[in-house]
Amino acid sequence: MKKTFLLLGVLLTLSVASMAQAYKIGFSSPSITANDKYYLGQHFRDKYIIVDSAVAEAKTLTFQGKQKMNRGIYALLNAKKEQQFDFIVDDSQKFTISFDEKHSAPSMKATGSKNCQMMFDYMAKLDYGNTKAKEIQELAKTNKEQSDAQMKGLQEEMNTFLDAFRSSSANTLFGQIMSNTERVKVPEAIPEGSSETNLQNWQAIYYRTHYWDNVNLKDHSLIYTPQLFEKMNLYFFGVLYYQDADTITKYAYNVLDKVVDDSTMLRYFLDFIVPKYEHATKNIGWDQVFVNLTEHYYLSGKCPWSSEADRYSRYNTVEYLKPSLIGHFGTELLMADSNQSNNPDDWISSHYFPERYVILWFWDPDCSHCKTQSEELKQLYNQMTKEGNRRFEVYAIGYEADVNKWKRTFRERNYPFVNVGGSNVNVDYQAAYNVHSAPTMIILDCDREIILNKSIQSTSIIPFLDQYEKQHPEKATKVTKWMRPSKYYQNKQH
Repeated sequence: MKKTFLLLGVLLTLSVASMAQAYKIGFSSPSITANDKYYLGQHFRDKYIIVDSAVAEAKTLTFQGKQKMNRGIYALLNAKKEQQFDFIVDDSQKFTISFDEKHSAPSMKATGSKNCQMMFDYMAKLDYGNTKAKEIQELAKTNKEQSDAQMKGLQEEMNTFLDAFRSSSANTLFGQIMSNTERVKVPEAIPEGSSETNLQNWQAIYYRTHYWDNVNLKDHSLIYTPQLFEKMNLYFFGVLYYQDADTITKYAYNVLDKVVDDSTMLRYFLDFIVPKYEHATKNIGWDQVFVNLTEHYYLSGKCPWSSEADRYSRYNTVEYLKPSLIGHFGTELLMADSNQSNNPDDWISSHYFPERYVILWFWDPDCSHCKTQSEELKQLYNQMTKEGNRRFEVYAIGYEADVNKWKRTFRERNYPFVNVGGSNVNVDYQAAYNVHSAPTMIILDCDREIILNKSIQSTSIIPFLDQYEKQHPEKATKVTKWMRPSKYYQNKQH
């Protein structure tokens, strides 16, 4: 009887110990040195989240913990937190991985994890394909015909492998992860009934629309894989990079609205893309995308993780940016010229000019880049004035508290612009146009609406205006109340 109780006690102890270990992942390799420290890194966007650390014994290393790990792709990191290799964690949270000194894919073996072994087999086959391809490329230097035949055979072999892999892995975690990397197949012809006649444009729209077709955004494990990050980064800052703000916003909504009920996935996207649109100082229209996304998600209450203080801060930022966004009416500036008159009736308007466009040019006498850009702008201005086809006026605001320095500088450099500056001004122009540095360029159209709020090279101004009129032909001939000289414009002093 006593032995029976002792045995029962041992079994209970083992049972409790087993329950306490939610995961146990072991590694064995000749390259593991006793007393070296290692880390488990969980992939999250373009970084690692350190989830555990352990000190190695000779040739072996074990990580174990009481809380179950998230499914996804992890990395073994050395003491310097440098990646050694990736592996997958699925529902099988107790397994071992062995590998050689070089961490070569063919040597990687996982015991106790079907998905992990599948991942290593896949990597080994790709390594084989890459090695064979390099050998065939070398052969091509001496025997092109033979190398072509071998390369064709290799391609057929790899395609057969990939087809078989897709079929056999469709219902596995690793198979689902890898399907996210597959590029959407774009039709080679426009379908009948489409209103689009340009094949390239139609294919581009199709690709943007169907980009996420292979991705199961309801699978949380994707958050902890590099594949989802790469997919997201390429889409927003590659595929959509050159699109206008309205187009970027449209496709962003299409993706984000699919995960709006999943706060974890929504935050995964928003916390990465929104700051990039907010802080992009050179990308035209990206500030508008930032405002759109912030209002549509954060300020509308769709982000439960966002605190009241955070929303208040975002609201203030949005309200600050709005007046300077493309499409908004530009705030009329009234500023003193070199006479520095204290009488507002003498100040020059930024809006009343006979030219169709106005370039607001914020420059600093001490800024070397301002000097270079201003010289280029002056050359363009003078050239077009001489040819009699200047479509714009330059309203140059001296971004300098020292009025004498500002006046001396523009006179020495013989700037032919409407030169204004000093403290005699009707509004805070820095706030009105979100100007934080010099040089900054704002272009207003005939309605004095903002059509550009990022600095571009002087050589790009005319192509930009031509493209704008192509997209908005009504603006090319429209005459507005602003297109007449103000009282003091004719007598402006340089």
